Amino acid sequence: MVRLERLREDHAPALLAFERENREYFTRSISDRGDAYFAEFASYHRLRLAEQDAGVCHFHVVLDEAGELVGRVNLVDVEEGVAELGYRVAERAAGRGVATAAVAEVCRLAVESYGLTALRAITTRDNLASTAVLRRSGFTAVEDIEINGRPGVGYRLGLTAPR
Repeated sequence: MVRLERLREDHAPALLAFERENREYFTRSISDRGDAYFAEFASYHRLRLAEQDAGVCHFHVVLDEAGELVGRVNLVDVEEGVAELGYRVAERAAGRGVATAAVAEVCRLAVESYGLTALRAITTRDNLASTAVLRRSGFTAVEDIEINGRPGVGYRLGLTAPR
């Protein structure tokens, strides 16, 4: 259904187009990246690649059956075997299981390729789609939090190596 690719330099044009195309859609449920992100995208992209090369983050693009970029899923702030999960899916791909499939695949990679033992995630209480993805993926609510002035929930998932 979906394929993850580790972020590369040549993903930049498609990734920028994805972010522009879905900017308004994303801001309905998460914070806007701001105008500077789009104006200075090339610099941001290079910074993300440097963070990935340093092993402190693992960035991925999500491709559909036709090879079109329909999302991204990231593991950021890697420290002591734990990372924070973040993801976003294009409006045209929403509600089709793309986020759930991408999260499942990145959880597999987290264990098998990156040696992680746990993931954290956060979402606002009113982001029902994200809450559903996290619950379907085995995350457990561990704390009430505030995200940009909105009530939210912090989640955690322990990871185990396949047997």
